[in-house]
Amino acid sequence: MKNLLIIWKKYSFLLLLAFIFLSLFDLRFALAAVICMAAPIAVSFFKGRFWCGNLCPRGNFYDNVVIKISRNKKVPEFLKSVFFRAFMVVFMMTMFVLGIKNNWGNPYGIGMVFYRLIVITTIAGVMLSLLYNHRTWCHFCPMGTLASLVAGFRKSKKVLQVTSDCVSCKLCEKKCPLGIVPYDYKGNILSHPDCIQCGKCSNVCPKKAIGYDKISF
Repeated sequence: MKNLLIIWKKYSFLLLLAFIFLSLFDLRFALAAVICMAAPIAVSFFKGRFWCGNLCPRGNFYDNVVIKISRNKKVPEFLKSVFFRAFMVVFMMTMFVLGIKNNWGNPYGIGMVFYRLIVITTIAGVMLSLLYNHRTWCHFCPMGTLASLVAGFRKSKKVLQVTSDCVSCKLCEKKCPLGIVPYDYKGNILSHPDCIQCGKCSNVCPKKAIGYDKISF
């Protein structure tokens, strides 16, 4: 299972490219985007924002391709703010719902709504990566924000955990693409609702103090 996840994280961005290419020939292919809209919220009930950091094809596109051209600079606090994230959820969902309503009964028209939404936001994510880090979009992705809310309420224990072996070396903080401070959760679950469970903090930890099933409850 772990090997399959590694392969998925490395190559699933090809699904995003296939989505963009195939939808040019038949917009009904774009309807598959509904999976990537519903899945983050569904998964967050059980494992927080695990979808965002591991299963999202666009997220993996940022991790494997866009990271090579990213400036890797700190994301402005405004883009992380509750106000901006709430605005993005309301704005994007309003545009999406109106688009579906105006094209109801027309699968090609609805497909165009999905296609336009995915392509425009992906381009926006790439452009922001040129200014800041490769996961800038994930700070205010509407579906990620909704998943974050669910994760915050559910407080799942099936997420990354930080043991008391942590020595607060701060390497995890420097590696986290969303600017979270994992060592603040020493001896507990990494319960920050925005943690995308990407595992970068775990990989860089010299004490192997971050991971799954590290703490007994």
